[in-house]
Amino acid sequence: MDKHIELSYCSFEGFKVLAKNYLRLENHQMFDKIESLIGETKITPADVAENLMPKSSLDDPEKCLCNLIQALEEAKEEAEIAAAAEEAKKRDEDSKEIEAIKEEEAETVAGQ
Repeated sequence: MDKHIELSYCSFEGFKVLAKNYLRLENHQMFDKIESLIGETKITPADVAENLMPKSSLDDPEKCLCNLIQALEEAKEEAEIAAAAEEAKKRDEDSKEIEAIKEEEAETVAGQ
C-alpha cells in the first residue's frame, strides 16, 4: 500500500544548519541571495543537502553554494510556469462553465 507523506520545505534556518554541517560555513556573502530564494521557493531539505554536498574533492564551498542558487532559481522558474498553467486551466474551466450556463439559459428561454 502506498502512503503519501507530507514533508516540510527547507527554511533559511534549516539551510544554515546544512551549510554548517556540509560546508563548515556559518556565514557567506551568498547567504543573502539564498535566503531570498528560499523564501520564494519550495525546496526540501534533501534537495538542499544534495546541492551542498561537494561532488568531488575539487568542489569548494562557493561552487556548492552556486549549485544551490542555480537549483533554487530553476525551482522558482518551474513553480512560476506551473502556476501560470494552473491559472490558464482555471480560466478555461471557468469559460466552459459560463458557456454551459449560457446554453442552458438559451434552451430554457427557447422552451418557453
